[in-house]
Amino acid sequence: MLKLIDISFGFSYHDYVVEGVNLEIPKGRFVSIVGPSGAGKTTLLKIISGVHEPWHGDVEFIDAEGIPLHCMPSIGYIPQIETIDWTFPVSVQEVLAMGSWNYKSYLPWIDKKLKQQIKDILKILGLNNYGNRHIRELSGGEQQRVFLGRALMRNPEILILDEPTTGLDYVSREKIFEILKNLNNDGVTVILSTHDITNIAKRSPWVVCFNKSIISEGYPRDVLKETTLLQTFGLPDYRALTDEDDG
Repeated sequence: MLKLIDISFGFSYHDYVVEGVNLEIPKGRFVSIVGPSGAGKTTLLKIISGVHEPWHGDVEFIDAEGIPLHCMPSIGYIPQIETIDWTFPVSVQEVLAMGSWNYKSYLPWIDKKLKQQIKDILKILGLNNYGNRHIRELSGGEQQRVFLGRALMRNPEILILDEPTTGLDYVSREKIFEILKNLNNDGVTVILSTHDITNIAKRSPWVVCFNKSIISEGYPRDVLKETTLLQTFGLPDYRALTDEDDG
């Protein structure tokens, strides 16, 4: 279990981005954290993944017997796709190979064993024969799958994704969502942030409505109601989302 205990964090002492967050995520759960841009979703994910250390509170990982672990489990973190510099001269297989850097003490040569692992992951991602292609030649959905593959190189117990379907077309979004569901069915804990209520949040097993703090959490049918969404997104944003979904 992942347990957040009274977590607060900010970038100035007068402005909290995340405040008073208490959250428990059991092993093997699929969680969508829903909220508007600027709600602190990215910051919360970075706290969970260890990128940011909270100002207040604790992040605990607890085993099946209820005993806190002394080290973090294996975590794969996939940032927002628009934060990536696609001009960097690197191939698809080289991007995936980067996923092994965290447990190697040297720059990983793509040897026979590593090449087979990359081939296996590309098959999972539906990107067979893409290994030698330049990353910038791929579509947005294909690029997102490659960065998902880089995280899978670590055999993560927890997979954390920041807005993984933003800017993707219907087919690409469905491929990403299907891959995540299959990984979750295999026991991987999936935690993602999204502002996509209709296509992602409503189809997720568990939803957390979040705007600086937790507004509500539970099954989509219980949480994604007008009063909760108004509180999460605010009236103008909620109306825009509703109009977009209806259109």
